[in-house]
Amino acid sequence: MSHIVQIQTEVRDPVAVTAACSRLRLPQPLQGKFQLFGTEVAGLGVQLPKWRYPLVCDLSSGQVRFDNFEGRWGEQVHLDNFLQIHAIEKARIEARKKGHTVTEQALADGSIKLTIQVGGAV
Repeated sequence: MSHIVQIQTEVRDPVAVTAACSRLRLPQPLQGKFQLFGTEVAGLGVQLPKWRYPLVCDLSSGQVRFDNFEGRWGEQVHLDNFLQIHAIEKARIEARKKGHTVTEQALADGSIKLTIQVGGAV
């Protein structure tokens, strides 16, 4: 039986953040305090391509803080791509913990279809 699921991502798992960074060939995330334009925030910092400031993941709240000045200091597509890949990596981690296998299929519209086989059966 097939199910279509739409999720809203919260970023809480440092392993999934690190996996997303590796997959996207980004520098490894760093824990610390980071300067955004007008404020300092703490969390797990991720440097996106050509972004002036990092995005900062507050793992306790699941929120992501960033300042790209409406695209002038960083293209939204990079953030969207990171969040998509993070969600995929988190789903993979959780499925594998339960002994399931995961396959991926890139779709023409840019979305990615994940298929999870319960119990690892093919």
